[in-house]
Amino acid sequence: MLKHWVVIYISIALIGGLLLLGFSIWEAFLPVILVKLGLDAWGAASVSSKYYINVLCKAPGTEKAVALSFDDGPVENYTPQILDILKAHQVPAAFFCIGRRVQELPGLVKRAQEEGHLIGNHSYSHHALFDLYPTGKMKKELRMANEAIEAATGLRPALFRPPYGVTNPMLARAIRHGGFTPVGWSIRSLDTVIKEEDKLFGRVTRKISPGDIFLFHDTCAATVKILPALIKQLKREGFAIKRIDELLNIPAYA
Repeated sequence: MLKHWVVIYISIALIGGLLLLGFSIWEAFLPVILVKLGLDAWGAASVSSKYYINVLCKAPGTEKAVALSFDDGPVENYTPQILDILKAHQVPAAFFCIGRRVQELPGLVKRAQEEGHLIGNHSYSHHALFDLYPTGKMKKELRMANEAIEAATGLRPALFRPPYGVTNPMLARAIRHGGFTPVGWSIRSLDTVIKEEDKLFGRVTRKISPGDIFLFHDTCAATVKILPALIKQLKREGFAIKRIDELLNIPAYA
């Protein structure tokens, strides 16, 4: 599996080798750096690449089990409806929460935790420029989100989901410093973009395999609409629905 540090060493070796072969500094430097920048961009945008840090995106093995996860909440209009559906079908899930929203609606987060769902860290602000923050500011974001969740639930999350699914060296250092386990997904619903219920349902049920982790958002009306049908289909096909920590066999809280 390709890693950022490996690409750095290979790039240095290639540049050195080209210089020894008589290439000019620009002839040696420019093509290698362009390739490296392309690989860096791919690694940042692909949450499953494990390029900068080992993000867990799917459970290994063949056990016929999957996990549901919801990002960006809590919100007043949709989170309670999703909790009602999960309770009615007796299904656990993971909620990766934005810290500032937890502070606004601590009761909803407490309810989710008390009903058996996992609460994870999804940064404090989820700012559009989050991925450009220096490591120090990212550390603060993760710490503030954990403090908000701990104030609401009494539990300190050990799982972190990168905003937008983007990773980079700054975030990798912040995750390691905070002692978090980064968690991604294997089935991305795109429910923030796809508003048609049939299209959304078709996308997430097209190809389901053991160990899959579904990414939804408890901020989307279409997700609320299709969730009962998805749960029924998963059960009908013989899939157990587990919490992410149980599926991946990792601790949920510090």
